[in-house]
Amino acid sequence: MKIQHPVYYGDYLQLPKILNAQATESAKYGSAAHDETLFIIIHQTYELWFKQILHELDSVREIMQKPFVPSTDLSVINARIERVTTIQQILIDQIQVMETMTTLDFMEFRDFLVPASGFQSLQFRLVEATLGIKAHHRMEVEKQFFTSRLNSDDRKKLEETENKISIFELLEAWLERMPFSHFEDFDFWGEYSEAVDKMLKQDRDIISKNPGLDEKMKSMELKNLDLTQETFNTLLDSNRYEEWKGQGKVRLSQKAMLSAVFIYLYRDYPALQMPFRILNSLVEVDEKFTTWRYRHAIMVQRILGTKIGTGGSSGHEYLKSTTERNRAFIDFFNLATFLIPKNMTPKLPDVLKDQLDIVYDSLRS
Repeated sequence: MKIQHPVYYGDYLQLPKILNAQATESAKYGSAAHDETLFIIIHQTYELWFKQILHELDSVREIMQKPFVPSTDLSVINARIERVTTIQQILIDQIQVMETMTTLDFMEFRDFLVPASGFQSLQFRLVEATLGIKAHHRMEVEKQFFTSRLNSDDRKKLEETENKISIFELLEAWLERMPFSHFEDFDFWGEYSEAVDKMLKQDRDIISKNPGLDEKMKSMELKNLDLTQETFNTLLDSNRYEEWKGQGKVRLSQKAMLSAVFIYLYRDYPALQMPFRILNSLVEVDEKFTTWRYRHAIMVQRILGTKIGTGGSSGHEYLKSTTERNRAFIDFFNLATFLIPKNMTPKLPDVLKDQLDIVYDSLRS
């Protein structure tokens, strides 16, 4: 290939355009506030990283939309999700730079920004929607609050993304195609249920015979154990699981959840190592966005106190409330609920172990 024209560094990166994109509002009203440049650059950098995150997530979604996902693509999916988590750590660390700005520094230009706010970050909303947080997952007051602050073009783009299939939905369908927990002449979930009963019986004996617990504490712990038993029973009962789902306690289908539990229990087998890493990476995506939201909320409280945010929200209180609620992969966090000790996991038939010991391609639909 013959290169036609030499490339100049500044032209390639369009540096004149980027480095001249920090127009301070405060300068329009007199002298420019010193820290407003930092404020702009921090948020521009966030938006650039959001663009890269969307680039990675869109590629993952494209791969997973195929009716057949070959095992060779699983490492690509995981590598791109891991890149997202690495970027997320940068987003978290950038808050430390923002915190070098004091309350008085911010007050020099804050009023000039109204009503602009982070609520108008279309790209972040696109990231959430791509992962699987759609409008119907949000509280009504939250949905109305931030959508009303987007202009009509951005609202349309967000609605288009929310109408596309999300990574959560694609992952659910992929898990539902997993074949390993269903095998002829092998009732895995029956044996799993027996192992759970054995584990809980041991726990019950430990509590009952613990001399350090008085009767009141024993009774309380035994009741908690009954609730744990109920949780396992619900996992294995399709009707009760659907009730759970209807109540919003889980989002994954029962079939997908059972496959995820199986992957976590037998993740040491070569065929399940990459599926496990993908699920674990998505848990980290949720964890890092949760950490970022919380750090952001604490930073806002540190700088604003209890003042109303520039976008009209209740400031840090609102941001804290979204920390736990807006998580796409909370079901994978809760998988630990259904895990049992390795020495109690059902022994797999040799023919199934042989399959798990070799490269696995998900079933063709």
